[in-house]
This record gives sequence, C-alpha cells and structure tokens, in this order.
Amino acid sequence: MRCSPLKKRTVTFQPFISRCLTFSLACSLLLTPGFAQQSGIQASFVPAIIHTPAATGILADIGETEHLPYITEVTRENQGLSVFHPNASDVLIQQAEEKFHSGTRFYQSSDFDKARSEFDAAIGLMFRASDGPTSRILFEQKFDEMVDAINRYDLTSMGAAQTDETPGFDKAPIDDILQTTFPVDPRIKDKVETQLKNTSSVLPLTVNDAVLGYVNYFSGRGRKTIENGLIRAGAYDAMITKIFSDEGIPPELIRLAQAESGFMPRAVSVAAAKGMWQFVKFRGNEYGLMQTPYTDDRLDPEKATRAAAHHLHDLFNEFHDWYLAMAAYNCGPGGIERAVEQTGSADFWELRARHAIPNQTANYVPIILAMTIVAKNAPEYGIYDLTPEKPVEYETLKLDANINLGLIGDLTETPIPELQRLNPALLKGIAPQGYDLHVPSGTLDELKSGLVTIPAASQASARLHKVEEGENLAAIATRFKTTSVAIVTANNLEKGAELNPGDRLLIPAAYHEAAPRVTAAKAKAPVKRASARVRPTKPATVLISAKR
Repeated sequence: MRCSPLKKRTVTFQPFISRCLTFSLACSLLLTPGFAQQSGIQASFVPAIIHTPAATGILADIGETEHLPYITEVTRENQGLSVFHPNASDVLIQQAEEKFHSGTRFYQSSDFDKARSEFDAAIGLMFRASDGPTSRILFEQKFDEMVDAINRYDLTSMGAAQTDETPGFDKAPIDDILQTTFPVDPRIKDKVETQLKNTSSVLPLTVNDAVLGYVNYFSGRGRKTIENGLIRAGAYDAMITKIFSDEGIPPELIRLAQAESGFMPRAVSVAAAKGMWQFVKFRGNEYGLMQTPYTDDRLDPEKATRAAAHHLHDLFNEFHDWYLAMAAYNCGPGGIERAVEQTGSADFWELRARHAIPNQTANYVPIILAMTIVAKNAPEYGIYDLTPEKPVEYETLKLDANINLGLIGDLTETPIPELQRLNPALLKGIAPQGYDLHVPSGTLDELKSGLVTIPAASQASARLHKVEEGENLAAIATRFKTTSVAIVTANNLEKGAELNPGDRLLIPAAYHEAAPRVTAAKAKAPVKRASARVRPTKPATVLISAKR
C-alpha cells in the first residue's frame, strides 16, 4: 500500500546480457499509459542531422530507405503528402535501426562485445524516441520486433561470462486509477444486480455507485486490465486457490494479487514493498518471509501467498469483516483501527463516506469488488477466448553448495532467464547453499548427476561448455575470458588432446559477479507511450502498497 503519489521512475541501462531478460519488462513500462516523462532531456533530444531546413523535407520516395523499415513504412503511410518531414523521434528510430543492423552484423561475425554495444545503443535510442514518433503504433511494433529479435539470439554466445543480474520492474495495472473515481452508467446497475443473483461468491459482493463506477471502467477502457489479469493468473491460479482453501480465505481475494502486483512475483513498490503480495520487510518477517544477501522470500510466489493468506486470516479475526480486512491489507491494520476508534463504526462503507480512511484505500475495496464481478461474468463484458498462462511447474533441489545459475543452465540446458523466472526469490546470479532451487520438470535427475562430477568448491564460479564443431581450446578460453592452461588443468586433459563436438568441458571461474553499470544520461531516458499492452512472464512492479 502506498499513501503518497507515485514518484517518477527512471530506466537504468544495464549491460546487454542482463537486458536480454529485462527488455520485455522495459517494453511493459513503455507501454503503460501515464508513465512519468522525465524533464531535462529535451535539449539533447534532436540530433544534428535533423537540422535540415523544414521546407526540404523528405519526398515520399521509399526507394532509398528499404533497409530502414520504420522510415520506409511511415513514409508510405504519408504518401498523400507532397513532402514528408520526419520529426526528431523518427530520426532517432532510424538511428536505432542502423545500430541494430550493425549489432546484428557483429553478432553474426562472433564479435559479441561490439554486438552488445550496438544493441545497447539501439535500445537506448528507441527509449529516447518514445516521446513522439509520427506513427506510435508502428514505433511500438518496431520496438517489440527489435526486442524479440535480440532475445532470440544465443544467450550463451552473448553472455558466456554471465554476471550477477537483477530483473527490472513493471508498473501495476490499477496504479493510475486508485486516486480516481469513475462515472456510473445507469444502464449497468440493473445488469449487475441481475448478474449477482446468479453469481456464486464466498466474498460478499456489494453493489453501489462506487463499485458500479469501476465496473463501468473495467467493462470499457479498463477491460485490458481484467483480461491481462485473467491471462497472467493462469501461472499461479491453482497454487493460490489451494492455499486460500487451506487457510479459509475466500477465493475471490485472488484479485488482491492482481491489484497489488498484476501477478508479478518480482513486484517492487516505491515504498520497498515487494513480491506478488507486496509485503514490506517488517510485515514479511512477521509472517516468515526472510531475507539474505542472495534471496528474498517475499519474491517467492508460494511462500508469499501462504504469508498473505495468514495475514488476511489474522486481519479478518481482528475486524470480523472481509471488507475491513482488505482495507487493512492495503493501508495497514493501524489505519483501520484508528478509523474505527474515531468514528465508532466498523462498517467499511461508513468509514469511506466519512473520509476516515485514505482515498486510495477507500477506492481499493470497490476496485477489488468490481474486478471480481467482471471476472466472474467475463463473457457478459465482452471478454472471450482468453488463453491463460500455463501453470508454473518445476522440480525442487535443496542445494548443498553455492551454485551459479549459468552452471545450472548448462547442466539442464535451460536459459538463464527461464531459471530466474522459476526462482524469482533469487537476488543474484548465485543460488546459495540451502536454497530450494526450482528447475524445469524433467531436468532434476540430469542436474543431480551433473553436479556430482563438479567439485562443490567450484560450483559457484564454474561453467560447463559443450564443444561445437571447429572449436579449439584457444577459442573457448577467449570466449570465457580464461586460459587454455586453466581449462586443461580443470579437465585433466593430456597435452595435445583433441576436442570432439559434443565433449563437455568444465570452465573454471567463468562466472563473476559484477556491480551493475549505470549510465547517467540513459538513466534519465524518457519513457512515454500512449497505449497499454502486457507481455507475459516477466518479473516485478511499481505498485500500490506502503505497509502491511
């Protein structure tokens, strides 16, 4: 819960290897309406080549721009004009495409350092270009295509010496509406009342103007919020439903997770509340969610859901009312206790009417109720044929030593981003001794047998490399930034031994933790978009909670 306005956010540019994971998160930030525009960036926004006299323009002739898809297509869209003038954002997009094509050429020639640099530059230019492209729809399409293309490149090749990375953040879907009320469409009141007569719900569902205003919103321009929630919930629905059933919590309160985090396990608020259920540190510790330099239990979906169920159960036992329990979850039990003491009323709607609780808490409960009503009657609000995300499934191994995720990925043939998705509680690229590591179903036996062959003392820094056709020790050593002698020693190779495709080599000290690189100018890059779209599966969020 957060009791202060949302602060402006900035985007931090990290080395390319980490950004392979965080690009799609950045896309979610860019695609979120109302995202804060940073000031002070305008002066450097227009590159020198845009200074061509306006009267000259660019003729609607696409022949010279075939290698630049955005300029080609935006020019085609403006064929009705005798002269087309690209704006500053259009030129930045052109420069981004040139950098991307350059990076692709370096990647194809195995010059990965230069490829990283060019890809970094391309994405940086696209962030800057988000202010005002001539065709925003086309810009969004090109941005997504660029990000997807980079993500498809071989993560092992691009990041053999993978270092410590932390995924970025997304913005909560209802964050922008907590301080806002919406008009009531008089036509929907009878419709909703009729629906509730035929709707089964453990949580009491009240219909009044506050709830109807949000039903009106979620059934119209806010429909994507409901759709995205129903899609993302698929990953954790079964787990949450089971835990809530075990703890006696109404299943409808799963909508709190949508409100708090959009079902993103690595959600982080400006008030340092974390996880799918947005616990601040002291409240999380109270319910057994602990932190170490390597892990944060608040980011573990199952542990955090269990803690949230216990907390909601305790709040209900205190206030004997699910609406007050929800309100207390949002602003803290102390705030509700004071409101009840000051007014003498233990009715949520009375506290709301008398302005005894924070505005966002006053709106929080109606939002949850409206989300529930629309979700339970989705087809009647035009929501059809959604495909929920697949449930998160994994096998678990308690670790006997510190192990870097790169080595786990090598042994299980799992990309590092997928391991991070299965283990959102990890804060670094190291899974510590004693940690319950999650790996894709069907890979546990292979992981166990592989770890047996690697000394425990080496598992925190070593990598395992499968020899490819034409590779030699010198090339492999260069790739992993080590020496041929070190590889020979680690693998007990005889002098002059030949390498065969498919051989596996232990690469000592190939993993190194490093402080993230922050470029000040890029950290202030504006991120402004006009439409909202959500990409599934990426971690973390700026949200609505300040205390639990």
